[in-house]
Amino acid sequence: MKLHSAKRPYRQRGITFFGLIILVLFIVAAFAIGSQSVPIFLEYVAAKKAIEKAKNETTVKAVRDAFDRAAAIDDINAIKGSDLEVTKVDDKVQVSFKYSREVHLTGPAYLVYRFEATTREK
Repeated sequence: MKLHSAKRPYRQRGITFFGLIILVLFIVAAFAIGSQSVPIFLEYVAAKKAIEKAKNETTVKAVRDAFDRAAAIDDINAIKGSDLEVTKVDDKVQVSFKYSREVHLTGPAYLVYRFEATTREK
């Protein structure tokens, strides 16, 4: 009859308390940054759609007015029609923009997003 087996004792598996604390902090930080970043990206997508619609106009003023109308509807606050760069390439209107947005993290730390878009021919 054997009293003791020669097998190695099993190690416990799982996450430690400190590991759990670090994981929770990481999830909270990701949620906080994500909840501020998602509206910024949605505004960028709306601005790209607005310049695609505005490129069908013939004059610079008409392009900027069309963008301002779309911006009022889609709640685009980062740029205005006057911020657009409107050029002609091969007798077609090309509209582009550049802008940046900041997300305050903590203290002096900021997360900066730089956006740039140009209309393309299809």
